[in-house]
Amino acid sequence: MKQTPLEAGFKMPAEWEKHRATWIGWCSNKNDFPGKIAPIHWVYGEITRKLIEGGETVAILVQDEKHQAKATSVLIKVGANFDKIEFHQIPHNRGWMRDSGPMFVKNDETGEVAVIKFKFNAWAKYDDWKLDNQVAIKYAKSNNRKLFEVEYKGKEVVLEWGAIDVNGAGTLLTTEECLLDYETQCRNPHLSREDYEEVFRQNIGATNTLWLNKGIVGDDTHGHIDDFCRFTDKKTIILAEEKNGSDPNHRILEENRERLEGFRLEDGSKINLVRLPMPSPLIFDGQRLPASYANFYIANESVLVPTFNDENDRIALGILAELFPTRKIVGIHAVDLVWGLGTLHCLTQQEPA
Repeated sequence: MKQTPLEAGFKMPAEWEKHRATWIGWCSNKNDFPGKIAPIHWVYGEITRKLIEGGETVAILVQDEKHQAKATSVLIKVGANFDKIEFHQIPHNRGWMRDSGPMFVKNDETGEVAVIKFKFNAWAKYDDWKLDNQVAIKYAKSNNRKLFEVEYKGKEVVLEWGAIDVNGAGTLLTTEECLLDYETQCRNPHLSREDYEEVFRQNIGATNTLWLNKGIVGDDTHGHIDDFCRFTDKKTIILAEEKNGSDPNHRILEENRERLEGFRLEDGSKINLVRLPMPSPLIFDGQRLPASYANFYIANESVLVPTFNDENDRIALGILAELFPTRKIVGIHAVDLVWGLGTLHCLTQQEPA
């Protein structure tokens, strides 16, 4: 029987713990950003430059040498520091590193960082995922990294890391909509609530799973937590707030607030709950987009926050500045980016130091 990360002494650190690198997948699939792929390359260049300024080495997933050359051209023009960039040529379908890229767990005693491989099936929605599902394996083998391939009850487990958020001390956030809906975008029809909690314990080091209900409107992942609710430290959770009572997100987010107020952390203590405003609804081609400030990314020395040319941009940046006093808060224009149905957190994946 394969050894689990728990048995080997590994767990998933919190995002604010020290990183060796931040992974991004340089965009190449035009279907991810219909009609907007050209400006998106410049957004990626800006994200890369700001990550480096925020104390990160940036590991960039590219398809091949030709794709790498295109990325390099943009990065030269935006003035990125190539001493802090590494390229990994691995064929893939999409660039959403939070869900399809290499994911990592760490052994705190030895300091070793290993790759953990859940199955990726394009959010149980799209057909093009076979290459993405091999990225972690190919990276681990080519870089001689320890690899955990997650199975439970004899089957692979489908899980995207945008579906969970952890405080690194034993508590994990997720939603019933994403993991326990067995009709719409069903990831694992063979897993119950209790099964998921055991998977989280064995593979991520989470002993306390907090189940929220639904994610925000417009999220085509069907309930990812990182679009509306995040840990900012071991005791603090930030939850998006929609004050307009006629907006469908209002009821969704208030029900999640009620649950959070009744939950307890792994040590039995209450959650320090902070609210983060939602931007005004963004509509493109008749479709509601999942625009949210909660899709921020915590880098070593900064926090990158999506902004939307909205009056709440400044308020959201201010709230996050208070929650991360030792990090620089950096707004990244994300109106074009969110047309791909995700922003900064969806595009990034931290590799622990």
